Amino acid sequence: MKWALKIGRFAGIDVFVHLTFFLLVGWVALVHWQDGRSVSAALSGVGFIIAIFMCVVLHEYGHALMARRYGIPTRDIILLPIGGVARLEKMPKQPVQELWVALAGPAVNIVIAAALYLWLKLTASWAPFQGLTVTTGPFLERLMVVNIFMIAFNTIPAFPMDGGRVLRAILALRMEYGRATGIAASIGQGIAVFFGLMGLFYNPLLIIIALFVWIGASQEAGMDQLESAIGGVPVHQAMVSDFKTLSTHDSLNRAVELTLAGSQKDFPVVNDGILEGVLRQTDLFQALSEQDTQASVASMTRREPVTVESTEMLDAVVAKFSDCDCHTLPVTQNGKLVGLLTKENLAAFMRFQAAAAN
Repeated sequence: MKWALKIGRFAGIDVFVHLTFFLLVGWVALVHWQDGRSVSAALSGVGFIIAIFMCVVLHEYGHALMARRYGIPTRDIILLPIGGVARLEKMPKQPVQELWVALAGPAVNIVIAAALYLWLKLTASWAPFQGLTVTTGPFLERLMVVNIFMIAFNTIPAFPMDGGRVLRAILALRMEYGRATGIAASIGQGIAVFFGLMGLFYNPLLIIIALFVWIGASQEAGMDQLESAIGGVPVHQAMVSDFKTLSTHDSLNRAVELTLAGSQKDFPVVNDGILEGVLRQTDLFQALSEQDTQASVASMTRREPVTVESTEMLDAVVAKFSDCDCHTLPVTQNGKLVGLLTKENLAAFMRFQAAAAN
């Protein structure tokens, strides 16, 4: 995963921290240093932000473990400065399942907030809310307040928050799934407009939240349209069947010639009918800047590329493009290379599908 650092694997799920998260940690340390003018104040601030994100991780594990109950694996969990994301292999298509998966995250925060509340009451360490700020007040009480805020924020009925998925699941109990997605996305965008207007008059932070919600609602609607266009369609219907290949003995100059002669960007590297790897166009450019044009393509070939079977369904393989951060997926049938699935061909296929449906 680009720009992410793996911090562990728990319950069979890898957890990553995006490197931009450390910018947030540094900013928090600076704010607390300016407020307290001491190392202990800065460390206290860093400890608090880490505690918050531990709650975020537990929130995401709520989604992941509930999805696992329905046979849906989680690729990984990644922490970002704006929160966390549990990347499920797919979202449940049964409304009741999606409802429980969506509610599982906020439910974890409810448990955390309730446990902290009981501890504060039992230890008589409760402090008036008026005295709480971002940097001052009992550590556990501030953490409880943050979890309450996470519950409220995540249950807003707008994508990409959990409340948007809860709303779609409830709607999908009574109507077709695509229509439910469209209504939920429209409501989300309406909420985004409301946040944006409030941000203009009261708090600019609401404008950022509005953009976040608007983009999330648009992406969710787009993903539903994508799944509708390619759902149930096998890979071989959208693959490129007329393509060129290279061998490990070919030179970089040969790869340049093939690139200029057509529109193909990435080339499978094949020896004796066996797929050895893929030469990406980005790697070709890098090789040309570092090596002689007569050098072999073998040194720049990506070995063990991600492949797809010709009989796989398109909606199941789309995620592989982002997982491998690649432009082209070799398509095999019984171990033999039979085609290429490219982003351009997939986009063109979707446009044809949409035109044929109108």
